[in-house]
Amino acid sequence: MLTGSKTTFKVRQMLPDIKERMLSQSGLNTRSRDVLGLRCLPGECVLQRTVMVRKKLTAREGRGWLSGTLFCTHFRVAFVPQDSPKTDDNADPILLGDHDVALASIEKVVVVGPNRTKLVTPNSLLKFTPEELVLYCKDMRVICFLFDRLTPDAQVIEMTYTIAKTYQPLKPGSVLSFQNAALGSVEMKQFLSNRRRDTHMNWFESAADWEQELERCGASCWRVSSVNDRFEMSTSLSRFIAVPQKVFDTELKKSFAHFNEGRIPRWCWRHPRGSDLLRMASFQNNIYHEKDDIRNLETILFGCQSSLCVVVELAEELPSPADIQLAHSRLRALCLGDISTSVSMPDDKWLSTLEGTHWLDYTRSCLRKASEVACLLRGGHLTVALQEAEDRDMSCMVSSLVQVMCDPHCRTRHGFQSLVQKEWVVAGHRFNSRLNYHHDNDKEEAPVFLLFLDCVWQLWSQYPSRFQLTDDFLLALHDSIHLPLFSTFLANCQRERCKRSQNHGQSYTPVNGWRDVLHPDSSLDLSDPPLPPVWDWALQYSKNKEDRFTQPVPPTPPHQPLLNGNLNTNPDTHRLTDAIPGSVFLLSRGTFSCPVNLLPWRSSSSGIYKKSHRRAPSSENVPGLERLLKAWALTEYPQGLTSTCEPQGPLDPYEPLLPHLMWPCMSLWRECYLRGALHAQAFSHPVSANHPHPVERLAREVQQLKDKLAQVSTSTGLKPPSKMAESRRTESNLNQNTNNGTFLFPASRPQGSGVPRAAPPPTSANHQTSAGPPPTLAPPSRSGHKVNGGGNKHTFLFGHSSVAETRPEQRYYPAPSNTKLPKSNSSIPS
Repeated sequence: MLTGSKTTFKVRQMLPDIKERMLSQSGLNTRSRDVLGLRCLPGECVLQRTVMVRKKLTAREGRGWLSGTLFCTHFRVAFVPQDSPKTDDNADPILLGDHDVALASIEKVVVVGPNRTKLVTPNSLLKFTPEELVLYCKDMRVICFLFDRLTPDAQVIEMTYTIAKTYQPLKPGSVLSFQNAALGSVEMKQFLSNRRRDTHMNWFESAADWEQELERCGASCWRVSSVNDRFEMSTSLSRFIAVPQKVFDTELKKSFAHFNEGRIPRWCWRHPRGSDLLRMASFQNNIYHEKDDIRNLETILFGCQSSLCVVVELAEELPSPADIQLAHSRLRALCLGDISTSVSMPDDKWLSTLEGTHWLDYTRSCLRKASEVACLLRGGHLTVALQEAEDRDMSCMVSSLVQVMCDPHCRTRHGFQSLVQKEWVVAGHRFNSRLNYHHDNDKEEAPVFLLFLDCVWQLWSQYPSRFQLTDDFLLALHDSIHLPLFSTFLANCQRERCKRSQNHGQSYTPVNGWRDVLHPDSSLDLSDPPLPPVWDWALQYSKNKEDRFTQPVPPTPPHQPLLNGNLNTNPDTHRLTDAIPGSVFLLSRGTFSCPVNLLPWRSSSSGIYKKSHRRAPSSENVPGLERLLKAWALTEYPQGLTSTCEPQGPLDPYEPLLPHLMWPCMSLWRECYLRGALHAQAFSHPVSANHPHPVERLAREVQQLKDKLAQVSTSTGLKPPSKMAESRRTESNLNQNTNNGTFLFPASRPQGSGVPRAAPPPTSANHQTSAGPPPTLAPPSRSGHKVNGGGNKHTFLFGHSSVAETRPEQRYYPAPSNTKLPKSNSSIPS
């Protein structure tokens, strides 16, 4: 046994004999097996075992410590509690247990000893016996293990070095070896090949899948085209696209050359009021436009509408992939910290540093742009085309958020999974490049999809009762992205997935175009394991955890009857402008305009363009979003505005869930980003456990202030103002986003008649269970507000939503100006 803090332990070049015996075990007939108490996957080998280890539990796990045995295999770091029940060997294997972490998810390994910490690498030399092992993960988790004093020092050293040598920062080609460790065995391949796909969701991989979506949305004047079946027209688009009925495939082929990467305008979704949502890349200005091409392009662009098309340019107001990557890196550094360098952010600078990451600003920008598009679509009888240079990042973001806001089906679990398949996976989002599993191109790395999940969580936190999916589902999807085992995230387009799944390559000839090149016997190649989709949740989570992915919601009534593809509504009420046929407008920064170069094929001699240009001044200097919100408010209160807070008439389930982008409504996804920061300290951490984390200390101060404000609001008996004043705030909600900022908590959840209820302590999980939908919330009291004239930014950091989520007309009410706030010694750092 190795003892003493002055002894130097070198990295072992050879594994012990017991390791070699474990590596040589193969040819098992069962799906899984128990090795020293660990249920292994078929072909999985245990490299090291350490007894008498305690794991620090997170707030979601109940806090405290759990005793058990720590294992390291060539696929994961597994922890088996000592009182865990014996599992059934005949049950289906689960890739990761409740207390496991995949080696590919580990970002760095830190050990803590007597008054010292050290970052461990494969070439590190330890001069002390570790007392703690801290694993920093790419999914924002921090997992802490505490070694008992009776644990053999040799096991502690071997475990530390084994993890440091096997997790290894991923290099080009190393993802394949990691996949082989989990899925490469013959037994695992056979098991995965027999797995059946979820039939409750739409995979959008066949023409029948797209036809099913067209029928669901009532888009009867659109059809499914297989013009790109062999990816000849566009290598990044899907095999099947939805185009207008009156456009033939022979005419459609001439349109691909006019757009970047051949990504022509194509249908995404239809609003029940008759508006169509399209996506497209930027125009190719150096292409000669013939008359027939121009006619086909405009037919596709206008879709099934005859008068009005609004092109929404996404590049001007939304962050670039490089901006998202920088913001996420700063957010990780702030939320996780680094105990190996003993550098921590002062509590009085934490919130300002959070604002400096710009992550919440980018979340707000995406939600604001999606809200604009949702209001446009709600107007009815127009085409909205989202335009991006390559149509593979922000267009995925905005189109998905619009459908989550407007379509109740997309807020169910299977509907949301289908939405991701349609707008991200099949549409050609570069998952492999943006997630950068291979670490071969850091310049293209950007967690765009993680930003989308954060935006969805913001909507969920404000309208939890309108979602069937829960935050547990969003968190599971967030963590799965960092596990390079799923076909969903390991390709940049559908063509790459088809090549791998069909075990063939493709070659191109000028005469035959793309043709398959088969590779015989490739299905038996152990270096090419089958990759399951991420939606096969049974491979990762137990049945109990998977049940927490959903909650009961009221059934959504079907769409109203369609007449000739459009709803029988009054278009004059929702019409943006009395546009003539052929009008095309550009929506940018909340204002409509008709720039000269919007459609490059429309020259100044074109009569259509002249008519459109003469009409444009009527809406050039008018805030288009404000007008749309006014029209939306008028239809929302058909019986007049009253002083009561209850809505008049039944709530329309297809009204867009417009997010609240100001004050306490935007919050930090605490369950995701801060789950490692608040529990990373252990018994022997250099910072004593008696001193709480700066974020936790800050939360307690704000909680004390909230309690005092609640007492004042209760004693003064504040009453909310009339709904008339509230409707004016609704109209300008999305246009007043220059006054944003960060607070620690949302407003208190009221109970009874306006009496606020104190929020749970900041250290609690504050978890939304799946037992049933939360009750309808009344407008909150002023206790959650900071009234200073609205000149500063406001964004709350902690807690689930305390805004009214079931009624879009419910908003926050400001405190009366004559209310006096109590003096408090507790300060809120800025």
